[in-house]
Amino acid sequence: MRQIYVRGSWTGAASGEAVDVVDPATEKVVDQVPAGAAADVDSAVAAAREAFPGWASTAPAERGKLLRSAADLLQARAEQVARTIATDMGAPYGLALKVQTLMPAGVLADHARLAEEHGEAETRVGNSLVLREPAGVVGAITPWNYPLHQVVCKVAPALAAGCTVVLKPSEVAPLAAYALAEIFHEVGLPAGVFNMVSGRGPVVGEAIAAHPDVDMVSFTGSTRAGRRVAALASETVKRVALELGGKSANIILPGADLGTAVKAGVANAFVNSGQTCSAWTRMLVHRDLYDEAVERAVDAASAYTVGDPFDPETRLGPLVSAAQRDRVAGYITRGQEEGARLVAGGGLPPGPGYYVEPTVFAGVEPGMVIEQEEIFGPVLSIIPYTTADQAVEIANGTPYGLAGAVWAHTQDEAVAVARRLRTGQVAINGGRFNPAAPFGGYKQSGIGRELGEFGLQEYFELKSLQL
Repeated sequence: MRQIYVRGSWTGAASGEAVDVVDPATEKVVDQVPAGAAADVDSAVAAAREAFPGWASTAPAERGKLLRSAADLLQARAEQVARTIATDMGAPYGLALKVQTLMPAGVLADHARLAEEHGEAETRVGNSLVLREPAGVVGAITPWNYPLHQVVCKVAPALAAGCTVVLKPSEVAPLAAYALAEIFHEVGLPAGVFNMVSGRGPVVGEAIAAHPDVDMVSFTGSTRAGRRVAALASETVKRVALELGGKSANIILPGADLGTAVKAGVANAFVNSGQTCSAWTRMLVHRDLYDEAVERAVDAASAYTVGDPFDPETRLGPLVSAAQRDRVAGYITRGQEEGARLVAGGGLPPGPGYYVEPTVFAGVEPGMVIEQEEIFGPVLSIIPYTTADQAVEIANGTPYGLAGAVWAHTQDEAVAVARRLRTGQVAINGGRFNPAAPFGGYKQSGIGRELGEFGLQEYFELKSLQL
């Protein structure tokens, strides 16, 4: 069994109990991590509190130098880390390398730059000097679907700002976080600046959220769990950043390149086996083009080969666990019961592994459960609309507001519709994801932003000196 990382050293957890790490493609146990306890959180928080004054006073350029060294080492180990991610959460190896590993390395490097450029910003406002100071001890609680990227999205800006960190990675897919902890240790991050306690959310996560010596909690996960984190954090009035669920709409307007828009929409909905909070899981198509769009979506879905994450032909790996597979299968059954038409997939391939076929529903109407709730699997719902106003109303008609897309004949037409969407980011005619732009949601998709300079700001307090 592995250990937890506290005060610059690997040490055994208080409980001595283990959590099995299961390869979702084979259903075999590949590793074990400690099931941490509240006492382990106490130790990690105490270490972070002790290290905070020294790290906060470290020159931003020095903090940036250490982050850059970590980014370089992660880049050098990218293939090894990608294999780890493909094994413990099931992402196809190509995705695990490019998106799950190399993108986080880039985010680390970007925050090294941000530390150097923005670490000591001061602003004069009349007779006041406004200072930015690190928020303090940050508790970071991260999910299994992007088990390295989501860690880096929290830890990198926190460290760049001068905060110290206690991380709880998901116990379902924790091994990439262990690889990052080893990198931080090797590059010489001072003891106590970064600490990691593995374990289950109701124990370790709740202990972090409720801890009186944690100044800020940054959480990514389900909206239900986010409510619990916020409630616990409110008892000590600590700052909270939440990146939660989504049910993003992909609006295809008349005049858009329908073939490109549908193909890209299917790809986005199925990336990471649909286990992506910002996935465009609702495709909205004008009624005049609806039947053609459904045909194109079914054709595109047929190209998503389900299989071994290490097979180069695989485009859709397993879901992360049996529980997640069963949850998705339940939604597929519910969609059929509600009257939606299953036009592609929907089955569970035989044999070992938590697989679900790429699934497309047509005849989906606003208000259906599969149209309203986050499924977190390879399930796409195609919804007809009559006017652009109706499309906007449908797109905005869920509790979520994380991402989305608009396709139109011209960029100006797409932007005009995108401005009306209550969501945190919108891709215009296939605009690429930008890891330096702010990422986060409206409504029940969360509070605050991650990535780039906007994400860095979450980890500062402001102080005014009246001169």
